[in-house]
Amino acid sequence: MTISLKIKGMHSHTEHGNEVSKNGWQHIGLPTYHEIQLLIHGGLMEALKIESAEPLLSINNVEVIYDEVILVLRGVSLDVPEGQIVTLLGPNGAGKSTTLKAISGLLKSEDGEVSNGEIRFMGERIDRKNAEDIVRSGIFQVMEGRRIVEDMTCEENLRLGAYTRSQKNIRDEIDRVYTYFPRLKERSGLAGYLSGGEQQMLAIGRALMANPKMILLDEPSMGLSPLLVKEVFGIIEKINREQGITMLLVEQNANFALKNASYGYIMESGKVVLDGTREELLNNQDVKEFYLGGNESSRSFKNLKSYKRRKRWL
Repeated sequence: MTISLKIKGMHSHTEHGNEVSKNGWQHIGLPTYHEIQLLIHGGLMEALKIESAEPLLSINNVEVIYDEVILVLRGVSLDVPEGQIVTLLGPNGAGKSTTLKAISGLLKSEDGEVSNGEIRFMGERIDRKNAEDIVRSGIFQVMEGRRIVEDMTCEENLRLGAYTRSQKNIRDEIDRVYTYFPRLKERSGLAGYLSGGEQQMLAIGRALMANPKMILLDEPSMGLSPLLVKEVFGIIEKINREQGITMLLVEQNANFALKNASYGYIMESGKVVLDGTREELLNNQDVKEFYLGGNESSRSFKNLKSYKRRKRWL
């Protein structure tokens, strides 16, 4: 347990031997009675709150192996705080989708397993649970490529999402989904005839029907037009803000992902190679060059016969 103190009018400096961040919050150990009285009478303490240091989801040194031979994740560690959107970026084959499947328990369907490390959700270890129990505990994954049931209607797909929960108030939950995705209410035919954007909305709506504490989103922008990508990400941000649902977002559209996330991790070759806040990653020169389409100081490589990409973070 830590104490967070908000100090008025202070920037980054040391106060009583503790580093104070630019936003005014500092994390210190439990203060003595004398220290608290000193802060109060000195007029320095604006707020005092006690918060748990434990994240909602914690992945610690996880390794994943397929077919008992192929090592895909090589000691991945990351934390997802409650109520936040955290993004996982990286090139194809970096292990992003495998990380989500390790969390949701879907590795077994592809002959994969967590061979080392542990995954904890709300303090409870879940890497040894099956997928159904993980859904019941509050995690729902929206798969890459939507994975809706095309031969069922929109409403039937939504009802599938509520399979693991009580069937009470299902009608109210469906109506709530329609408030975020009103165009789904207008579609009475089979889900297979929906557009790509509508199918993605249906997949997210189906996840909401499970009443999850956390949603894992795998490439929600895949195959969508720029306008639909903007709309879908806007709805994701709105759901997070209004419902307080924690989200771990795997995405190759780094611009949209970082604009909506509070924290990000970058993976390459099965490892986390860089992490930071949204601002830190958006301002990182390597991230700009490799994932955000270059930067102002980028030079032309038109006349070069070959170019070897540098990796300062490895």
